Amino acid sequence: MNSEDVRCKCICPPYKDHSGQIYNKNVSQKDCDCLHVVEPMPVPGPDVEAYCLRCECKYEERSSVTIKVTIIIYLSILGLLLLYMVYLTLVEPILKRRLFGHSQLIQSDEDIGDHQPFANAHDVLARSRSRANVLNKVEYAQQRWKLQVQEQRKSVFDRHVVLS
Repeated sequence: MNSEDVRCKCICPPYKDHSGQIYNKNVSQKDCDCLHVVEPMPVPGPDVEAYCLRCECKYEERSSVTIKVTIIIYLSILGLLLLYMVYLTLVEPILKRRLFGHSQLIQSDEDIGDHQPFANAHDVLARSRSRANVLNKVEYAQQRWKLQVQEQRKSVFDRHVVLS
């Protein structure tokens, strides 16, 4: 362990005309008391014992390696989330435009007719099957899910029928 990973911390309250103080020193656990930690002693010889009885000394240990590893993991996750955000805002729209074109992705409620709610689903399915990468599969599942949700909304709100 580093010498900075262990310390003795003494908290001494105000005493007579001396203000309260906090003292830190790197000493062993057996030497963690007022006489070894409080330097320079703020009170003269006869008052030292009374002053030290008021002080509360605690031996503290910490693992700086664990702290460093935790910080590295935290910053790595934060960095990955930042990269993912950049991907979602910059790269994904470019890929979508290249793969599917603008007209197919931007659909309004008017584009989806009452009689053919899955009109574009077959086209999306055909494109997804022709391209075997993960982005196409995710995009297809998302489009299919959106169409199913729209059909369920229409059934529940327009026809008052719950789909099973």
